[in-house]
Amino acid sequence: MRLPGLSANSIATRLFLTAAALSSAVLLLASIFFTAYYRKEAEEVFERRLDVYLRAIVADVSQSGEEGRTGPGQLGDPQFELPGSGWYWQITRMDDETRDIKASRSLFAGRLPKLSELGVPAEVGGFRRGFAQGPDGHRLRIVERVIDVGDTGIYLVQVAGSADEMEEQITRFRFELMVAFAALAIALAIVAAFQVRFGLRPLRMLRHELVAIRRGERERISGDYPSEVAPLAGELNLLISANRDILERARTQVGNLAHALKTPLSVMVNEADAVPSPLSDKVSEQARIMRDQISFYLDRARAAARGGALGAATQVEPCVEALLRTFTKIYSDKGVRFSGGSGKDLRFLGERQDLEEMIGNLLDNAGKWAKSEVNIAVDSEQDPAGRTILRVTIDDDGPGLAPELRAQATERGRRLDETKPGSGLGLSIVVDLAAAYGGSLALEDSPGGGLRAQLRLPGF
Repeated sequence: MRLPGLSANSIATRLFLTAAALSSAVLLLASIFFTAYYRKEAEEVFERRLDVYLRAIVADVSQSGEEGRTGPGQLGDPQFELPGSGWYWQITRMDDETRDIKASRSLFAGRLPKLSELGVPAEVGGFRRGFAQGPDGHRLRIVERVIDVGDTGIYLVQVAGSADEMEEQITRFRFELMVAFAALAIALAIVAAFQVRFGLRPLRMLRHELVAIRRGERERISGDYPSEVAPLAGELNLLISANRDILERARTQVGNLAHALKTPLSVMVNEADAVPSPLSDKVSEQARIMRDQISFYLDRARAAARGGALGAATQVEPCVEALLRTFTKIYSDKGVRFSGGSGKDLRFLGERQDLEEMIGNLLDNAGKWAKSEVNIAVDSEQDPAGRTILRVTIDDDGPGLAPELRAQATERGRRLDETKPGSGLGLSIVVDLAAAYGGSLALEDSPGGGLRAQLRLPGF
């Protein structure tokens, strides 16, 4: 199961890795505990098995001594009959110089070492227990005891079992335990991934809600959220509402300021035009400059306010089609043809009037300089952060613009050719509006020989 947003700084990664680390630690400790417990139990079972065989042989020897025999009966374990099986018994006469020895068939011609000669101390009851190397290379666990059968004699009774067999059982148990715990670890990892995904689902829902608000598809966060996330959703709704109220008040103040300044300036211009004179001409000229400057800075203030608004989104295709129809009519006398278009699903993260103003100024500038054709193309691309960027490309077949003059063309009030109509504010307005939305404008050479204006704006 893939965890979305799995990175070093994500909550999902931290929760998943924490759960995996803790589960692995618990399983590791459990495996150590179970292996140690199994070893203890296996050793105890092994010791009890040797003790049972030893006691059976001691009883048989005691009884056979009374009956005139010196060997045990059948122990019921076929391994004592198989040569080199690792399971042996041996009876040695201790009070006779001949040291008569009787042994199991499995010992064949070999002999078991005496623990007393190896320095193993005796326990309560005369028992000795220890490890020794067997005649066939096996590491043996030996239990021995000296018994006195009276007139029959004194005997050293020994029983040995292969310690390698016990270690093999423990190794096999450890391997099976590791396989079982590995499967359990995988299952726990899947469960942890599901738990993290399910537990963080409200945060993903909240993120999708915010994306929808940013795209203009919704106005506020909706839905039921857990008690830990619900207060965050409520605070975000309050923040969005406060943002919209602040922007609305800013727009209102900007509109009031525009009305309060433009009306007196218009009166001044009209009064100056009514009485022609050098003074009135100067007043009219400066009043028009002031009006242009006020319009410029008010447009920038409106753009900054709109650029910070949440939930503003504009379909690009209808806007471009409307502008193409408008400028085709405006420049019909000049014979300039406007062509191109936009993708149907492209959207601009901003208000329609700002998009129209930016593209309209670029089309108007291209139409002034074009000989016969202006083409517009709108597509999208992904930036390094994974965000969608609208790319508006406008080409004309005019004389173009030298690289050293392109920076000057975007300066406020700068007109490179006074014979062309306009105030010199068009491209600078585009630059400022684009910057307000985090976009940019670049002037380049067009493949057709004219000028290419490439506008980059946030979109989706």
